[in-house]
Amino acid sequence: MNNLYEYTVEPEFDNLRLDKYLSYAYPDKSRNFFQKLLKNNDVSVNGNPEKASYRVSVGDEISVTIPKDEEIEIVAENIPLDILYEDEDILVVNKPKGMVVHPAPGHLNGTLVNAIMYHCKDDLSGINGKIRPGIVHRIDMDTTGSLIVCKNDFSHNIIAEQIKNHTVNRIYYGFVAGNVKDDKGRIETTIGRHPTDRKKMAVNVKGGRSAITHYKVIERFKSGVSTFIEFKLETGRTHQIRVHMASLNHPLLGDSVYGSGKNPYHLKGQALHAGVIGFNHPRSGEYIEVAAPMPEYFDTLFKRFR
Repeated sequence: MNNLYEYTVEPEFDNLRLDKYLSYAYPDKSRNFFQKLLKNNDVSVNGNPEKASYRVSVGDEISVTIPKDEEIEIVAENIPLDILYEDEDILVVNKPKGMVVHPAPGHLNGTLVNAIMYHCKDDLSGINGKIRPGIVHRIDMDTTGSLIVCKNDFSHNIIAEQIKNHTVNRIYYGFVAGNVKDDKGRIETTIGRHPTDRKKMAVNVKGGRSAITHYKVIERFKSGVSTFIEFKLETGRTHQIRVHMASLNHPLLGDSVYGSGKNPYHLKGQALHAGVIGFNHPRSGEYIEVAAPMPEYFDTLFKRFR
């Protein structure tokens, strides 16, 4: 028996080709896998089969039928959460390093979704289906910091609209390699799937989407080996900060994907933290800003470089 998985298109994927959207949903799957699904009409959009070239829109309901051996079973797990804010509509958590946001092949347990299912019980939005209940946006596995979880479809729709319109205030902090010359700057490129490595993103590739990152140097270190920077996202593309800083030859420390491959500070993934997230509350309209404390390993890096 086959299994049906349903997704609702999030703001960051608006106007993306359907086949590219599937590559984000299933990054470990091959192009042939998607072609077979589409050819067999195993993928539908809003109840209708579509071609690979179809452009998805925010709110589109994508249904994917996949073989039994690809089944993903989601279970609630009693995993401690660092809760920064909570009410009847939303939850803001401080995601730890190494935690995947939602289950996917290779990461079926120990994800944020497993944890919030236990904490919230049935109080999670269902817009993104059984695999991603409550999830309206994401941060990378090794990025720490603030993440909004929606407890109902009402809040999900409003927060998703704010993300789409770039009105959510998202500020990150990170250590990059080398001495960044300019005190502040604006990086504007397109970002899309790397032409030869499906697990990577790249700037200015065919089919890429507009990506804008603002940065400001917070501290330079005498050794010149690193610079501590504040980033403000104007858009929210996959791996945006990591790709943009690598394009300036200042990759994030510890970034095994976009960095040099050297890791003298024994970091587990990129040194990046989602420090602040600000948004208008979906019910009251009041502006709320939540700050996630810096992770402990940031203190270790500060002491080392100072």
